[in-house]
Amino acid sequence: MRCLSLLLLPLLIAAAPDRPAPPALATQGSFYVGGRDVEQGGTMLRVDSMYVEYRVPARRTKKTPIVLVHGNYQNGTAFTGTPDGREGWADLLLRRGYAVYIVDQPMRGRSPYHAAIDGPAATIPAAQMERLFTAPERSSPVPQTKKHDQWPGTGRVGDPVFEQLYTSQQPTVTAPGERIDSVVRAALEALLHKIGPAILLTHSRAGTFGWEVADDVPELVRAVVAIEPNGPPFYDPASADGKTPEKMTRPWGPTYDTLTYAPAVADPSELRIARQPSAEGRDLLPCWLQTGTPRTLPRLAHVPVMIVVGEASYHAPYDHCTARFLKQAGVPVDLVRLEDRGIHGNGHLMMLEKNNARIVGVIADWLNTAVR
Repeated sequence: MRCLSLLLLPLLIAAAPDRPAPPALATQGSFYVGGRDVEQGGTMLRVDSMYVEYRVPARRTKKTPIVLVHGNYQNGTAFTGTPDGREGWADLLLRRGYAVYIVDQPMRGRSPYHAAIDGPAATIPAAQMERLFTAPERSSPVPQTKKHDQWPGTGRVGDPVFEQLYTSQQPTVTAPGERIDSVVRAALEALLHKIGPAILLTHSRAGTFGWEVADDVPELVRAVVAIEPNGPPFYDPASADGKTPEKMTRPWGPTYDTLTYAPAVADPSELRIARQPSAEGRDLLPCWLQTGTPRTLPRLAHVPVMIVVGEASYHAPYDHCTARFLKQAGVPVDLVRLEDRGIHGNGHLMMLEKNNARIVGVIADWLNTAVR
């Protein structure tokens, strides 16, 4: 069944209605940034480098480019198209006058991965993809996911759109979070030093990288657009079905790796936190926030931030906690729930869903005001 579905996919893509011609480009290409040399078995290996694909529109009306950073198990193709053959966010942003830089995170996709140095990697099971991304309305215990209706297909194993997405997923290293963060933040900073100031658009697991890079080189980050960023701060929430307990995961608040606080923090245990006594609304989780006089994040204080949350995502119960923590720390944040903009039914992979163009419109409108 799976092989037949993959064979049928080209027919599905060819039949995609009203697919426009690709946007006209002034130039395009690719390069690598970052990395270090490690001796392995008498041979020097380049590790931790990052593949970058770039596209510049023929009619470029926006000075500041956008760097698109994918989430777990994915690669840059999360932004270059959709599994049913529609335009991806890269092309939609090009049409709005932005140059785009699309990365494959280090140790993923077209970026080198060396198991002996980077450690083992894990894959995502098809059933987990259905539950989290493509058909959460059928099996997720998170109440908001019952509204999910934007996936372009059944979202089930055997459907050609699901099979195309599943085929695109790649192993993700299982190293500790702080190790992954330190590698990717260094590569992204090398990219910004090469191309100059940019907007960082992160998705899911890449969310921590946005806060870290903006903390390290705020002069090179014009804005951060975080699409359902990795979170919430400090603790992974207990699973809605009660099978997984709450777990301290991001000791620096919104990140695994270090951030610059004022007053200074030598160890994250110095951050004084407590959970809200009650949730702020129905089907929301209470947040872990600082107590007393909050420490601030001064290097992020002048970087505008947009956090985008889908109505029907498993992130819907807690992404407000990331926004609230950052605001408490003095970071300018706009939390955008898509249903408040009349955009309904989106899950976690909103850049691939049927209304992905409408969501780009919301992001572009915000950028028009936030980035001058």
